[in-house]
Amino acid sequence: MGNFVAKHRWVILAAGAAIQILTGIPAAWGVFQKPVGAEYGLSSQQCSLIFACTIAFFGIGCVPGGALQDRFGPKVAGLSGSALLAGGMFLSAWVPAGAGLLLIGSFSLLVGMGCAFLYPAVMSPAQKWYADRKGLATGVIGGAVGLSGSALTLLVRGLNAAVGIRGVFLVLGGLLAAVCGGASVLLCNPLRASPSGGNGPAGSYSPGELLRTRQYYLIFSAVALAAPCVLLFSPIILELGQQRGLTEQQSLAAIAIGSFGSAAGRLAAPALSDRLGRRRVDLVLFAALCALSVLFAFSGGWWVVAVYTALTFCYSGQAALLPALATDLFGWKNAGVNYGLLALGTSAGSLAFTFLAGGFSAVWPRHLTAALAAAGGFVALALLRPTPGGRL
Repeated sequence: MGNFVAKHRWVILAAGAAIQILTGIPAAWGVFQKPVGAEYGLSSQQCSLIFACTIAFFGIGCVPGGALQDRFGPKVAGLSGSALLAGGMFLSAWVPAGAGLLLIGSFSLLVGMGCAFLYPAVMSPAQKWYADRKGLATGVIGGAVGLSGSALTLLVRGLNAAVGIRGVFLVLGGLLAAVCGGASVLLCNPLRASPSGGNGPAGSYSPGELLRTRQYYLIFSAVALAAPCVLLFSPIILELGQQRGLTEQQSLAAIAIGSFGSAAGRLAAPALSDRLGRRRVDLVLFAALCALSVLFAFSGGWWVVAVYTALTFCYSGQAALLPALATDLFGWKNAGVNYGLLALGTSAGSLAFTFLAGGFSAVWPRHLTAALAAAGGFVALALLRPTPGGRL
């Protein structure tokens, strides 16, 4: 397989995109929330908890998923993630009505972990095959992650009308097993080790060494502080849109259009960072997240869609920079597990800000929280400096 991919390295990007077009489930949670709540007897707050736990388990799962990828290669990690993802969907279909919080175990845990295993399994080999253009490679795959929200929104809406949400879980389980499992077979690392010079530090950091660096905690903080800018609103975007003058169909369009913004951000930000530097692009994105979070509080009608789409562009753009930033600063050897440790910031931010939002009786504190958090993330990145031999 390695010899074939060496002649056709685009296969890695194609396999990664095929996987990620179906694994952006958190981006499409808004279309799941209403039918899940109705079928399993859950309140809006309980559905938001399931969403937050899915994001949290994604961040947590990146650590063992990355370690599996580093030790046994991307194929093993990809197949394992595909099994977790499909299994979580199948089990969710059989959760009894009235016991909907069991979805935290079937959906949040297994689906979140499955997505987490697949993400480094596709991002790590893509960076190694395209060491000369890491941002572009991760951006192409990241664009598929963004489009996943739109694709899944259309798929779930159509299937839910025909077979109900339990049928949706069963169909998605089979589709994920076939597509993600089949594409994972194609994943492999280059036969030669990736270069360490020029695109990262001279030596690769072990996880223990990573955790002793100042850079780790600054990036972790920035990742956590980006979370509320979108994650506080994506579970309630349907309700929020209708409160601000949109119909239900128009509010559903906000999810689909927002996913295109996400795809554009994941494609544009990493590619631009190849030219301008990771931190410089990231600082612009965090400044925009802060300003847009304030503007979002005063948006009504179609401005809700426009500003939400801009937020998803910036949020997804900064998330897509993380894999390349990690290898630029900490090297290749332990890229999977090191990325996972950095992605724990997503888990921390998702859970912390979701519980904080649960205490808000109005929407405006969410906007204020998002703006202040983005400002904090900007400060963390402004303090970031390169590791010895690394670059920003």
